[in-house]
Amino acid sequence: MKSISSKIGVLAVGALFLAGCGAGAPSAQESASGDAAGRGGTLKIGQLGDVASWDPAQAHVGHALVPYQLPYDTLILREPDGELSPMLATEWSYNDDRTVLTLELRDDVTFSDGEAFDAEAVVANLEHFKSGNGRQAVQLTQFESATAVDEDTVEITLAQPDPAMEYYLSQAAGLMASPAAIEAGTLETDPVGTGPYTYDKANSVRDSQSIFTAKEDYWNPDLQKFDSVELRILEDLSARANAIISGQVDWTTLDARTAGQAEDAGLEIIPDYQVDWTGVTFFDRDGVINPALADVRVRQAMNYAIDRETLLEQLQLGRGSATSQVFGPESGAFVDDLEDYYPYDPEMARELLSEAGYEDGLEITLPVIDGFATQITAVAQQLSDVGITVNQVAAVPANYVADAVQQKFEAFNFNLFQGEAWVAINQIIAPTATYNPFQTTSPELEELIPVVQQGGDDSEAAAQDINRYVTENAWFMPLYRIDQISVYNPDAITVEAQIQSAMPALYNFAPAE
Repeated sequence: MKSISSKIGVLAVGALFLAGCGAGAPSAQESASGDAAGRGGTLKIGQLGDVASWDPAQAHVGHALVPYQLPYDTLILREPDGELSPMLATEWSYNDDRTVLTLELRDDVTFSDGEAFDAEAVVANLEHFKSGNGRQAVQLTQFESATAVDEDTVEITLAQPDPAMEYYLSQAAGLMASPAAIEAGTLETDPVGTGPYTYDKANSVRDSQSIFTAKEDYWNPDLQKFDSVELRILEDLSARANAIISGQVDWTTLDARTAGQAEDAGLEIIPDYQVDWTGVTFFDRDGVINPALADVRVRQAMNYAIDRETLLEQLQLGRGSATSQVFGPESGAFVDDLEDYYPYDPEMARELLSEAGYEDGLEITLPVIDGFATQITAVAQQLSDVGITVNQVAAVPANYVADAVQQKFEAFNFNLFQGEAWVAINQIIAPTATYNPFQTTSPELEELIPVVQQGGDDSEAAAQDINRYVTENAWFMPLYRIDQISVYNPDAITVEAQIQSAMPALYNFAPAE
């Protein structure tokens, strides 16, 4: 089996669609880690929220994935620049039609309960993740079955090709837990994995802190850089700012208004670090709840009514990039001339509303949670200038996404991923996408989406055409890409950004020299 490093930064990169994708010996994080001799001290992370369940089938992405990287390894490791490297899988390859992915596994790894990691463990985990129907269940949408060929070889059979499957195996779907713990049903409170750290349940306090200690004889000491890791649960922004400035934590995430305080205190911010776009997603494009949203001219009018540059300056102090598209520059679907597709033009907005029969105005309803209240109010003010009234209705934060998925909202304001084209398509555009609850589609999209899914020479052009379609048809009202304010204490640690992730991976942190 040929050993090739697989990179997934752009969908059309040739290596992604080769029949064989794999890698050689672990080389991960060499630029950030040094060697195992540099391990020491305690990494203290200011985390936005606690983990609801330590069962990896319930794992999420971004900030919510990193805690799982403490007790669990993934099958594939995603490097800071997006390159895919070996982890528990040493190499991997596809069959010719890319419906069977074969993984060769390490044979020297054990779970923290003493059980051996092997092919049967991979089968058990993939089946558990699929049946668990967690927040990232979409990652195994195409998963059909897994078979242990022998102790160190697994075949994953897909219903259809999935260009992001290797990527998913570096994310939530690739986390490996002890099959014994899966069967016992104890993972919710007691994580048991092969990862670099073990959970110190006795000294962990729900909604306050989670403590992990270095696992003895961990198979890859290059990834085990600290003696212990503390996750300090700091949901309040002011509490996070105070904690990082006072030295209670080594890393946390802030917003544009608290970033200056951190910089004044001598702390560092990872530069040029954008992950999400923020703005409004129009769910009800067929007018089931609000008939006005079925008219593309209404959705386009709302886009023209927004002064993105002013909102960026007022709400983010300029920390971001105004945009009219929902795909990021490194996604493979980015199109330069879509960046300013909807310039601020209130007269055009009024003209389109008049053409659509709403010259006397119209109403839309947006649910509001605390994190987006200021932004929604600012958007509502600009829309009111062209005759659109925004009814702001308080929503339950814990149910915000669930209610969106259950077709309770005609539209909502959120921060969404601007990463890999196929991942984003499955998140916000495909009829089965999480954030397409009314399953909106069109003949054009039905033709283009399979081209991206199959991969090959035409996939990037198809992804860009999808971007053009949803932008021109105003499926969304993006405002800007947000600068991720990732703050750390350079006297305590070094840290490297993780491409297309709201938080650096665990492996990107190391003690300061």
